[in-house]
Amino acid sequence: MKHLHLIVLGILLNISAVVVAQDKQAKMHQVVMQLNTADTAVWSSTLGNIRNFQKVWPGNVSIEVVVHGKALNFLVTDKSHLVSEIEALTKLGVIFNACENTMNKYGIRKDMLIPSVGSVPSGVAELVVKQEEGWSYIKTGY
Repeated sequence: MKHLHLIVLGILLNISAVVVAQDKQAKMHQVVMQLNTADTAVWSSTLGNIRNFQKVWPGNVSIEVVVHGKALNFLVTDKSHLVSEIEALTKLGVIFNACENTMNKYGIRKDMLIPSVGSVPSGVAELVVKQEEGWSYIKTGY
């Protein structure tokens, strides 16, 4: 009888481990990334990080990149060398948002942005809202 209890306990522990593992895979992760540097190496690295998130959590990650300050050219069609990569990631559900305060500061209109990207009134306020909603925060660069 004692052996039967141990066998049943072992089976229950294995089932619990499988359920926990499946739950971790199914969890929807939400990541907001801040990009505010003119360093194009950081821009490329940010896109690499996004692709890594998508590999680790395929179909289970929502990503928003908030672009402000000196990084704004990352989202300006005529100034970014990463337009096709950004367009491809938006087709996969990644959201790129430009800060309208920064746009106004540098004279960038919405029609100058890559067509698939959006904008938010304030980049830093967007970061705060996302964190208040439980999103994980990543500061890109250094």
